[in-house]
Amino acid sequence: MMIGLTAAGFCRKAGRTSGRLLRQDGTVSERPIRLFGDPVLRTPCDAVDKFDEALASLVADLEETVSLPGRAGLAANQIGVSLRVFAYNIDGQIGHLVNPVIEATEGEQEDDEGCLSIPGLWYPLLRAQHARATGVDRFGQPAVLEGEGLLARCIQHEMDHLNGRLFVDCLTGSVRKQAMRDLRERYIS
Repeated sequence: MMIGLTAAGFCRKAGRTSGRLLRQDGTVSERPIRLFGDPVLRTPCDAVDKFDEALASLVADLEETVSLPGRAGLAANQIGVSLRVFAYNIDGQIGHLVNPVIEATEGEQEDDEGCLSIPGLWYPLLRAQHARATGVDRFGQPAVLEGEGLLARCIQHEMDHLNGRLFVDCLTGSVRKQAMRDLRERYIS
C-alpha cells in the first residue's frame, strides 16, 4: 500500500466500509487514551512481527479512536499497547503505519503542539517541515507516508511516542521550563 501526498490530498487503498476499518465481527472500538504519568508512554514500543487478527483489531481501534474531531495522530502505546503502530487523521484522511521508520526530513517549522496524553497543554515546538516515513500496512505490505506541515509534524510526534518520548521532552529553554511547571502543577500536586 502506498500512502502519499497528491494534489488533492492523500490517496489510500485499503479495505474500508463507510470510512471505517472493520474487524471480522464487524465492530470497531474507540479506546481510552493513556495520560501523562502512565509508564507505557515512556517505554519504547516493540516491532510488530505478527500480521494477524489482533493487529487488524488494534489498527481498527487506533483509526476509530483517532477519527474523533481534533485528533491528528495516535500511537498504539497511547491506548496501552506497546507495539510500533500509529494512526493519523489529517484533513479527514485516516490511515496507519506499522513498524514505521523516518527515512527523511527537510526544512523547519515552528508551531504550537499538543498531545492527547497531555490534554490542554500546547507549546511551540520546532519540527521538520517535510517528513517521509516507511513501514508496512496491517497486511505487511510496504507503505510510505510522506507530507509537509501538519502531516510531517504528526509523523514526528507519533514516532516520538513509539520511542517512549513525549513532545514535552523535545522542548528547550524557557518553553521547557514552563511546560515542566505546568506538568507539576497539573499532574503532581
